[in-house]
Amino acid sequence: MSEQLKVRIGYGLGTRTNLHDESYGVVVDALEAYAFDSLWLSEKISGEAPDPLVAMAYGAGRTTNLKFGMSVMVLPGRNPVVLAKALATLGRMSGGRLLPAFGLGAVDSIEQQAFGVERTERAKIFNESLDVMKKCWTGEFFSHEGTYFNYDNIRVLPAPKRMDVWLGGFAPSELKRIGRVADGWLPSFVTPADAAAGRAVIEGVAAEHDREIEDDHYGVLIPYSFGEVPEVLLKLLAKRRPDLDDVTQLVPNSWESLAALIQQFIDVGTSKFVVLPIDEPRSADQWTSHIAEAADALLHLEQG
Repeated sequence: MSEQLKVRIGYGLGTRTNLHDESYGVVVDALEAYAFDSLWLSEKISGEAPDPLVAMAYGAGRTTNLKFGMSVMVLPGRNPVVLAKALATLGRMSGGRLLPAFGLGAVDSIEQQAFGVERTERAKIFNESLDVMKKCWTGEFFSHEGTYFNYDNIRVLPAPKRMDVWLGGFAPSELKRIGRVADGWLPSFVTPADAAAGRAVIEGVAAEHDREIEDDHYGVLIPYSFGEVPEVLLKLLAKRRPDLDDVTQLVPNSWESLAALIQQFIDVGTSKFVVLPIDEPRSADQWTSHIAEAADALLHLEQG
């Protein structure tokens, strides 16, 4: 299976990244120079991370090949028509280098207040918002009568040439949603066995809805740490993955172990990778050196 895959490796920035000034441009330039596939940006209103839409637009404007994605952008609490217009515009202006990925939002008091959505309503609003956005991206007039949004014969232009939506998650309900409505899967904190099992569920649900997700649209986000994995993260992982005897297997601690884990995912059919340093470099120069090391250690795994 791995011989037929189009394997690509990108980078991710977490919600605690301090790349919210000129140093962000230096990192974008380095990723472009070393031919990484993509850069994925997280979202947290109360965190240091830059706004993903602004950061993607800025990055796309200074590059020609690097793709930009969200890992993930919160959908409930946003106007789906306005967001659809913004993303379609960015997709067009970047030459199709946009990789939209959406989520429900963090279970956090500040974040929930910022987006103004009750936790119990998030999933239902998410589903309807995504439905509206997909209608917007057809470029055709449409009407929509729903629980949260109502539109009468509206049209959104420009229409994107292509807009593949990526979703994360590994819970049964999340896997079913991906099979029903998504174009790609990007989970985190999963094992290669999880990826194979999750893909089987997604493909089954997609087939039930007369859909098919392309073979090269199955990915994974892999956090890594070359120092001590923060205790708070280990506790979170233990709570999130009680089925695993050793949660440290989810967080590689060297270039060698990270490359080996990527190869294991490739062997089960995963082809899109986002690697995310938990302990980020502290300066632009350190980031540049780190990216150079990553290129030497990882990019030989790309294929197709």
